[in-house]
Amino acid sequence: MNTERELLEPVLLCDPGGRLNPDAVGWSRRPLHQCNLRGHWLRKKRWNYWAITTETHLFSMTVTDLDYAGLGFAYFLDFETREFTEQTVLHPLGRGLTLPEGVEGEVRFTDRRMNMLMADDGSTIRLTAESPDFGGVAMQADFTVTRPAGQESVNVVIPWSTTRFQFTSKQEALPAKGEVRLGERRIAFDGFACLDFGRGVWPYRGFWNWAAASGVQGGRTVGLNLGGGWTDGTGMNENGFVVDGRVTKVHDDLRFEYDPANFMRPWRIRTRETDQVDLTFEPFFERVARTEAVIVRSEVHQMIGRFSGTVVTEDGERIAIERMVGWAEEHRARW
Repeated sequence: MNTERELLEPVLLCDPGGRLNPDAVGWSRRPLHQCNLRGHWLRKKRWNYWAITTETHLFSMTVTDLDYAGLGFAYFLDFETREFTEQTVLHPLGRGLTLPEGVEGEVRFTDRRMNMLMADDGSTIRLTAESPDFGGVAMQADFTVTRPAGQESVNVVIPWSTTRFQFTSKQEALPAKGEVRLGERRIAFDGFACLDFGRGVWPYRGFWNWAAASGVQGGRTVGLNLGGGWTDGTGMNENGFVVDGRVTKVHDDLRFEYDPANFMRPWRIRTRETDQVDLTFEPFFERVARTEAVIVRSEVHQMIGRFSGTVVTEDGERIAIERMVGWAEEHRARW
């Protein structure tokens, strides 16, 4: 099992030459890293991904800088009707977008086809997106996300080497309210938001599994963040969960058991050496996103569904999970 160092003080991700700062390797209960990336042309990756879920709908918006291209995308899913709309806008060389070095600040994506804003002051996050043609209708989305005082999260540096590394902040179970307008329709959201904040220097080929979910279980607010593949062999992982605002870091790596020939079959996700995480995931919708370009090739199978099973907190409390909304995915990329 991994032995992961807990960080307690703010730290720079990189040294003055752009290499991984050894003091930055570890995990923390709140974001402490300033992601001062420099150099490594074509290899730097930055993104802010937000997803807002209720018992009936999902809306997601992302701003990504791949160093040689900027990307903005948003998607909407109605769980009952399976209505799904996704829009992606590509900017050569990353023009028209802003991504700060830390979790707090403003993220912007500006284009006549779609505009997005993610404004985070540490306690409140405003998320807006608008598009004149989102699957044939105008789209406007506006959310207020609250980060409760003392809310903890999973923040970790994955060190492949001194020149290839990634900082991620995974923040689950953040209360979210808002509205999505699709033409004349208005869909109210009152649920939870998840943030995937990533800054790093990546190898050309990448693979990962990622699963996340948020909800209320037995009167407790629970958020899951579970990953694998990309962290294997590094001595660190991104696994953890939050119960009523307090994080439990899962130091054991995970097994993701699923059928890559049929992603709609149930998944099993569990810790390798303990019973700290033992979950079944039942998908009800498959989102497939493929990118085929000269130097970029990416394929994501993101399954939307429900989690059931158990997780055990760092205090030894076993938390039952029953049909909690979330997602699990496989992503393969050459980027």
